[in-house]
Amino acid sequence: MGLVAFIRSLFSRGEKIDCPNCGSAGAIKTSDELVHCKNPSCANFDAGLASGGRLVRRYTEVPTRGNFQPEHPVSIRYSNFVGQVRNFSAERDSLVRKRNHIVAQVAPTGRKITLSRDRIQNLGEIEAFLPHKLEPGQPWPSGRERQILTYHKKHGTTSQRYEQVRAKYPNW
Repeated sequence: MGLVAFIRSLFSRGEKIDCPNCGSAGAIKTSDELVHCKNPSCANFDAGLASGGRLVRRYTEVPTRGNFQPEHPVSIRYSNFVGQVRNFSAERDSLVRKRNHIVAQVAPTGRKITLSRDRIQNLGEIEAFLPHKLEPGQPWPSGRERQILTYHKKHGTTSQRYEQVRAKYPNW
């Protein structure tokens, strides 16, 4: 591949085709076989492409390459940004809450994906598998105790007071 061809491949958005779903002209098929359509009523619609902006890689389907099988599978029903309801099989021990999202390692690829809690259809079932910082009936740490716990955890340091609070809240 020559230098000109290499530079062209860097800036190439993909092959222009007619959308296989709705038949609209001007759809783009990328190198990973995803179709991005300009038609707002199409399942392959990409708002970035329609507005003339940058083509953003968005998965409407989970890539199927891989052979990861969860040891302790959990089924997650999720409504994606297009409105499609997807079912993911995730490893129970990989579930982690990050602010308003849940991160999970899913089959068949074994990749970790981030799912918005607002779009998870069976959120109650999933939250039951998340690790809990407090024992049932245990009161929340005071503001000062939370400050000590987060400071020392973030900086990897310790102190006598931190050890006392850590003994009180071992899962924090």
